[in-house]
Amino acid sequence: MSKVILTHEVRGLGSAGDVVEVKNGYARNYLVPQGFAVNWTRGGGAQVEQIRAAREARALASVEDAQALKAKLQEAGKIRLEVKTGTGGRLFGSVKPTAVAAAIEAAGLGEVDKRKISLPTIKSTGEYKATVHLHEGVDAVVTIQVISQR
Repeated sequence: MSKVILTHEVRGLGSAGDVVEVKNGYARNYLVPQGFAVNWTRGGGAQVEQIRAAREARALASVEDAQALKAKLQEAGKIRLEVKTGTGGRLFGSVKPTAVAAAIEAAGLGEVDKRKISLPTIKSTGEYKATVHLHEGVDAVVTIQVISQR
């Protein structure tokens, strides 16, 4: 087991600035090379504080702002997302969180971090539910209408 300092949020492990203990191979082969973590050292306390400060600066300013954005997203109804399709409404690939974030911004609903969007595997046209994590304890459920590009 090795200790690492997370530099990004890793689902199921922790958020940026957390010191966690993971298996050696997971840290050496995935977390550190992908830039999700750095190896823990005794002098890492200052680094942990820098990471936490940066995370808080990127997060929405307050719970009130997150609640306002949640209300805005949920009352918007369906968010249209046009994609290239083949026969029978099958997509060429799948819908990614980046495309959903861009569609939300294009609809004039605000800016959402693509890393905070959870969605099911979307490989055909139709309506799907996506969850947007806005703040600690504030999640918005958004309906995405995937339609064929003409």
